[in-house]
Amino acid sequence: MLSSSSRRHTSHTAHRRAAGVALAGVAALIATAVQSGAASAVPAQAPHADRINPAHTAAKLTPSQRAELVRDADGATARTAKDLGLGAQEKLVVKDVVKDADGALHTRYERTYAGLPVLGGDLVVDTAQGRTQHVRKATNATLKVSSLTPAVSTAAADRQAVRRAQALGDAKATVDHSSRKVIWAASGAPVLAYETVIGGFQDDGTPNQLHVVTDARTGKELFRFQGIETGVGNTQYSGQVALTTTQSGSTYTLTDGARGGHKTYNLSGGTSGTGTLFSQSNDTWGNGTTSNPATAGADAHYGAAVTWDFYKNTFGRSGIRNDGKAAYSRVHYGNAYVNAFWDDSCFCMTYGDGTNNSDPLTSLDVAGHEMSHGVTSNTAGLNYSGESGGLNEATSDIMGTGVEFYANNSTDVGDYLIGEKINIRGDGTPLRYMDKPSKDGNSADSYSSGVGSKDVHYSSGVANHFFYLLSEGSGAKTINGVSYNSPTSDGLPVTGIGRDKALQIWYRALTTKFTSTTNYASARTGTLAAAGELYGTSGAEYKAVQDAWAAVNVGARSGGGSGGGTVFDNPADVQIPDNGPAVTSSITVSGRTGNAPSSLQVSVDIVHTWRGDLQIDLVDPNGKSYRLKSSGYDPNPDVHQTYTVNASSAPANGTWKLRVQDLGAQDTGYIDDWKLTFS
Repeated sequence: MLSSSSRRHTSHTAHRRAAGVALAGVAALIATAVQSGAASAVPAQAPHADRINPAHTAAKLTPSQRAELVRDADGATARTAKDLGLGAQEKLVVKDVVKDADGALHTRYERTYAGLPVLGGDLVVDTAQGRTQHVRKATNATLKVSSLTPAVSTAAADRQAVRRAQALGDAKATVDHSSRKVIWAASGAPVLAYETVIGGFQDDGTPNQLHVVTDARTGKELFRFQGIETGVGNTQYSGQVALTTTQSGSTYTLTDGARGGHKTYNLSGGTSGTGTLFSQSNDTWGNGTTSNPATAGADAHYGAAVTWDFYKNTFGRSGIRNDGKAAYSRVHYGNAYVNAFWDDSCFCMTYGDGTNNSDPLTSLDVAGHEMSHGVTSNTAGLNYSGESGGLNEATSDIMGTGVEFYANNSTDVGDYLIGEKINIRGDGTPLRYMDKPSKDGNSADSYSSGVGSKDVHYSSGVANHFFYLLSEGSGAKTINGVSYNSPTSDGLPVTGIGRDKALQIWYRALTTKFTSTTNYASARTGTLAAAGELYGTSGAEYKAVQDAWAAVNVGARSGGGSGGGTVFDNPADVQIPDNGPAVTSSITVSGRTGNAPSSLQVSVDIVHTWRGDLQIDLVDPNGKSYRLKSSGYDPNPDVHQTYTVNASSAPANGTWKLRVQDLGAQDTGYIDDWKLTFS
């Protein structure tokens, strides 16, 4: 496994619209291109066809420059809240600021309501030349609660949280942080709630930080998530490497003064505290085997250094928080602990020694994976559950893979395999495969409506597969001696744009587009926006992002070219009455000859608080209907799905309709967008 920080989960509401703020310049062009599903808009300052647009890359800031931007934004929060139309009881708290080379700012905020933290209230505001260009919110719900007086006591919420932890296998669960009042805005209408943190240990020895969110009026559990993010990776050592250490008198320590003061500690089998800083009288660390405790320390220290350099030299990021300060590492955690984890509360990485204490989990991709959980926590804050949790986990796999390739280490060459050296299954196979995630027996190759209910290490397969396809393309190939053969959900090929470009697109989306509630449909929107800013909306990169997502069943193909099609789109919103009559949205198709294809692609994006209520049909020009989705029990939000319909008996030209009816009470939504793709 591999996981992330103490974040909160929310509903998977799409964030396609600009929250009432006018769009301008490139942002408007990108929004249009994303909605239409066609690469027709060109930025005002188009980059070279094969070169990143320097204007839309993050400027390399010193820690003091970044701190100044944060102070400036913090001093303007009241004005910003007013400009955004927030309520009188809402306040903004600056979390991060990214500045582009052209001066545009991307400011990430958390929110409070009547002084209470709002879980799911985060947002990103893009500004250029002092004007707001775009706003991305984790929730579009109006922040308003009927009462701030709870009907359930703090003690009752504590007891319920303990019972939940016990039911999950922690027989000795205790309250670590007593219930605090919050506003839960991550799904449905905002409500007053409690957040309780349960401590202790999980059943495999991993520290426990179970967050339980309880409705303060009814006592109903609203959500829970694990705050400790665990990881399993490559235990292959990296051979002889150069380490940056610190000498004081005749003593050397594993302290990296060149990278924010990163320190590596020896827990010596302990499970708390920092342990003992590695120190010795010479500067040669370990002997390449587990007989010397410093071997694992050297691997962890090296992995942290390479990860720091990867982020700095690839993205201009100075440390996990981009503030020039390092986290720290702890090795030899527990006894035969087969895992590793990132913990926001200590701002540290921790590594176990593996089965029989013979395979410390201190490899490059594990270090890159765990530290990247910290980066995600300090940027998008993707909630560690559901689709956003899969994206969180995939981000760490993606960046851990980037670290491994960046290191260019002959002992541990770069690959698209996760945990390929640890042999955790005992048969020599990797933990995960990015080219075909389902090869591990659990992960998803492509999107389906139920993918968010999978464990985040398996729902991550959709994004991992997207990244591989975007980087390398589909089909059989050999890279660094490893054979891959990546399929696509629609059977059509994808041409990759290279790993370097794919990493730039993902990182920009993570740091300037994603929010805590981003789901797969929104990730497509965010990566398209990032690709458009970096490489233009008419180039191969933008089209490749469309095609790679379509190849994992998220959205439509770019259209045109090999494996493409002609796309007809209606992005107009249509409200769906609660438990009311059916509504329709129309698309007029023209310029085609003959009948529709037997594999007509119907891409549907509906924002709704309970998709189980929805019945969805396609109606052809002759009036014949095709059932796309029946109503039935499904408590999840939204529909973001591409359906394949055999419409070969209908003429292609004419008016096609999407018909949607809400057959249940109490939940509402709207048709956000839908497309027809004719191959």
